[in-house]
Amino acid sequence: MEAGLTPIGPIRHSPLAAVPAITPSVAGTNMGLLTTHNQMETEMKTFRWTPAFALISLFAVGTAVAEESSPLVDHVRTANDRFKDVAVAVAEGYGPIPCASSPQGGAMGIHYVNGAFLKDGVTDLAKPEAVMYEPQADGKMALVAVEYIAFKGPAALEGHLFNFNSAPNRYGLDPFYELHVWAWKPNSTGHFADNNPDVSCNAVTEPK
Repeated sequence: MEAGLTPIGPIRHSPLAAVPAITPSVAGTNMGLLTTHNQMETEMKTFRWTPAFALISLFAVGTAVAEESSPLVDHVRTANDRFKDVAVAVAEGYGPIPCASSPQGGAMGIHYVNGAFLKDGVTDLAKPEAVMYEPQADGKMALVAVEYIAFKGPAALEGHLFNFNSAPNRYGLDPFYELHVWAWKPNSTGHFADNNPDVSCNAVTEPK
């Protein structure tokens, strides 16, 4: 010990003494780095999810386009557009049966059926077994769809399989295969669904 100095005992170093003080500028820098890190995490998560959502969106759009542009629907419309005038259907041997509604809502409409085509065993795009109309408030008939019917199956038209209907059924027919094609009135449940939720029998009168 040097002369002139008063002993003060051993010096104890606090563990905190080794920790440098965080100045405001350094703290701000640290907080900035933390914020940047969080932003990067968020952006990475967004980047990972964005392709998935894009893929789902493309799938949905593709499905909608496919549904709106069915070649069979276009072919049916072109081949049978003459039936917009119900008198043409009657002249070609079609006759009406009562309007068919669905218990789940919507309807098929009034079927004008050609008995000769039912029996010939031939599926012809331009000669559907039934032509379907929705009765209008002014008494007119609006063409909405056609129906192809076959008693031997499985049956198909341009690659589209017919649906099977067992017996007994509302039409009194033997078991049969059928395909509805909604070529004139859009159908939210599909071009080839049996019923159309936007078709109604409410305005029905005695078919002409």
